[in-house]
Amino acid sequence: MQIRILVTGEPPEPLKSQYGDYPAMFERLISPYSARLSFSATDVTKGEPIPAISDFDGLLITGSPAGVYDGHDWIAPCADLVRRTAEAGKPQVGICFGHQLMAQAFGGKAEKSGKGWGVGVHDYKIAAQREWMDPPSNHIACAVSHQDQVTELPKGAQILGGSEFCPMGVLDFAQGPAISFQQHPEFGHDYGEALLRLRKGRIPAERADPGIDSYKGRSDRALMGKWIANFFLQHGR
Repeated sequence: MQIRILVTGEPPEPLKSQYGDYPAMFERLISPYSARLSFSATDVTKGEPIPAISDFDGLLITGSPAGVYDGHDWIAPCADLVRRTAEAGKPQVGICFGHQLMAQAFGGKAEKSGKGWGVGVHDYKIAAQREWMDPPSNHIACAVSHQDQVTELPKGAQILGGSEFCPMGVLDFAQGPAISFQQHPEFGHDYGEALLRLRKGRIPAERADPGIDSYKGRSDRALMGKWIANFFLQHGR
């Protein structure tokens, strides 16, 4: 099953050489759970053309420093790809920016939150279970790094998980098969901490310092990697 990673951003240069790019992070996260999944990448921020629906079996949309409301010329074609992938019945997963892009593409809204930066490891309560959530869990603790949030749900979307800080943190879209996470399961704790230390100057210390400390705690990123693999396999053709 061919998973196309739609790349909408990349790690800062000081970290990229050590930790790799986002496609490499996602492949490390997901591939251990099935030999049936293979990966390729399209970086729309570098002008690479939007892939044809026939070119992939599943779509994964990465995080980005951009907001879905920004005027980049690649955002609208990506939103159109989200809708066409849903119409074709192919599974797709959005992460952070991808989460927000999918919500907006299906008729919802994402915007900069008045709550400010979400950083470090955040714990989301799971409000509804799905078959692909195997093994099941009532909570997922994972890295976050965002100022934007989904603030209006598309028609028919269901909230699968979230927190007081980010209530619409995990979504299941009626147009699916399509799910999304505000969290970053592709971020290992070492990368997440290094990224936060790098950004500490632009993130208030009262957020950054507890966020750095939170990386000493547990992470459910491996579980989330298995869930994402399960989702693709469940809905693959």
